[in-house]
Amino acid sequence: MATPNRALNFSSSPPLNLNYHSILNSLLPFLLTALLLSNLSSSNLLLSALLFLITAALYFSSRPRPVYLIDHACFKPPEWCRVPNAAFLEHSRTILGDELAEFQMRVLERSGLGEETSLPPPAHYLPPVTSLSGSHDEAELIVFTAVDELLSKTGVNPKDINVLVVNCNSFAPVPSLTSMIINRYKLGSDVRSYNLSGMGCSASPISIGLARDVLRVRPESTALVFSTEIVVSPAWYTGTRKSMLIPNCLFRMGGVAVLLSNRGRHHGDAKYRLHYVVRTHTGADDKAHQCLYQMEDNEGRLGISLSKEVMPISGEALKEHLMVLGQLVLPWWEQLLFVGTLLGRKFINPKWKIYVPQFRKAFEHICVHAGGRAVIDEVQMNLGLSSEQVEASRMTLHRFGNTSSSSVWYELSYMEAKGRMKKGDRVWQLGLGSGFKCNSSVWECMKNIEKDQGPWSGCIDRYPVEVPEVLKF
Repeated sequence: MATPNRALNFSSSPPLNLNYHSILNSLLPFLLTALLLSNLSSSNLLLSALLFLITAALYFSSRPRPVYLIDHACFKPPEWCRVPNAAFLEHSRTILGDELAEFQMRVLERSGLGEETSLPPPAHYLPPVTSLSGSHDEAELIVFTAVDELLSKTGVNPKDINVLVVNCNSFAPVPSLTSMIINRYKLGSDVRSYNLSGMGCSASPISIGLARDVLRVRPESTALVFSTEIVVSPAWYTGTRKSMLIPNCLFRMGGVAVLLSNRGRHHGDAKYRLHYVVRTHTGADDKAHQCLYQMEDNEGRLGISLSKEVMPISGEALKEHLMVLGQLVLPWWEQLLFVGTLLGRKFINPKWKIYVPQFRKAFEHICVHAGGRAVIDEVQMNLGLSSEQVEASRMTLHRFGNTSSSSVWYELSYMEAKGRMKKGDRVWQLGLGSGFKCNSSVWECMKNIEKDQGPWSGCIDRYPVEVPEVLKF
């Protein structure tokens, strides 16, 4: 994947009507207040006060219930699953020969992965074994380990879980992964369960959004969301096509269990409150649809093909995504400056420079999907982020590799382990994945979080590490 060398161009097709709507929404409270004050100065004082009380009652009664994140637990692979780069390349040389092994070595050198990433047992065989039983074993190891830890941390009784959402891109067994969890933890027969497959590396905000929507119509409920990717055991590519060998070099074991609640009693216990979930899908474009594509090669071997177009396509998807997200998270003056320069460019001077909104100032913490060095480079350059703002993403990639949709949670755990998460901090989780999709979750930290090391236990004091020159952006 080539290193990006361009910045986002917001001037091509901005949805100006959406920006106007957002600015009006920001100004609406001021207009209502002015209207009320003007009425209070008239003889209709009692009527105005009554109207104000009725409006306020309707507003607060129609507001959706807040959704809280009580806690989360990321899967930490056991030591015996560790695959140093030298061992990975030795296996590749034995299976594929010198030429393709050298190709994979170059990919690894530029990937940003360190020496402690892990693969499931089937990938340790020569050649790797892809089987249904191996996939089940990998799923049970990841899911049960993380859920056990989450239940232990929170003290929540599995019987109190009313909603269950699982996303896993490549492995969709029968019965489903949600059924596997229900059976293991003996969840109630009335649990609302949803199993999402084929949603790619940006699926975590999709699952969070689905759980939020269900919680909005089920008062006093608790939701368990699990995000993972069981891709190695069922779909390890054993062929010789280079574009399909790249995912073998990047994907590693990972998963996260997240506990959400809309119960009022969890307000004081929760770590975060969910503000927004924003989803953008550019799959109507053929190139975007096919840039990350599961397919068979000419010899019938299954794998995931990674197109050379993936970086420019992700950049376009990110641009469209930010046009919507910005209306929710940016101050109104930032939006006004952006729209003003667009109008000036159109009606006054076509050479006016478009104002690029400062997204980095809207959040204290940013979790960029750790899909690879080029993915993080792309987002950092386009948003003008500092090295500190993408530190968690780069260190997650270095320690755990590309864990697909769960990577943004390892990054959140990294910042918690460093003691950086303070009450009132805003957190942006950004996922990029096949489809092509760009999805976000926006959270607010509810309390100062002590150094919870989670999956970083035993190694957090070594991070951030000095990345070798060949891996630097």
